[in-house]
Amino acid sequence: MDISTDSEEEAEMPRRPALVARFMARPLWQRVALAVLGFLLLPYLLIVFYLLPFVHPISTLMLREAVTFQGYDRRWVPLEQISPVLVKSVMVSEDGQFCFHGGVDWGEMRALVRQTLKGEATRGGSTIPMQTAKNLFLWNGRSFVRKTLELPLAVTSSFVWSKRRMMEIYLNIAEWGPGIYGIEAAARYHFKVPASKLTARQAALLAVSLPNPIDRVASKPGRGLRQLASLIQRRAANSGEYIKCLYN
Repeated sequence: MDISTDSEEEAEMPRRPALVARFMARPLWQRVALAVLGFLLLPYLLIVFYLLPFVHPISTLMLREAVTFQGYDRRWVPLEQISPVLVKSVMVSEDGQFCFHGGVDWGEMRALVRQTLKGEATRGGSTIPMQTAKNLFLWNGRSFVRKTLELPLAVTSSFVWSKRRMMEIYLNIAEWGPGIYGIEAAARYHFKVPASKLTARQAALLAVSLPNPIDRVASKPGRGLRQLASLIQRRAANSGEYIKCLYN
């Protein structure tokens, strides 16, 4: 005979954690504010988590590809398995002062603000840490809101990660074509070689395609892209003083 009481049955039911109960008891506006705050703080927690060398972060674009079932190709490789000439080419093309700033090139940012206020055409002004923060946590497209969120993320990640870890993450999440992410997938897709075997010319073509990898196809460069790649190839060959933070 079942002699359990209602109170005993209620005691057996799983109870919500006290923290969740207190959260749900708050007014709606407080719950919304706390949720937004948590959303804004999450990237900073992930920055610390990504410090672990065995963690292989994915970008927001890669996440979108996965969620929409489009699929993507990304093969993580450590920095040691990436041709140094590719690293040099990307650095001189995207962020020549990478070894010397703390995430943001404030001189470039001031020039960018002046040009914007004058209504002049502006360059990107983004450093590799800023691009990494955008790729990992934010979205594409120019906007004041995104840039405001991007700057502190770039500074924080530069403080937490070594220069080598920063470059490793950036090269493994950068987009190099439709559904092609990371330098290993890019090298194999465009030139049928692993990232460790890229030549100086191939590295330069991949580097100059980064700002717009959909229209700038490294394996099918137009005249303008070839000329730009030649310039980057020459600069990379003479970049010894600029890469000491990565190669002693």
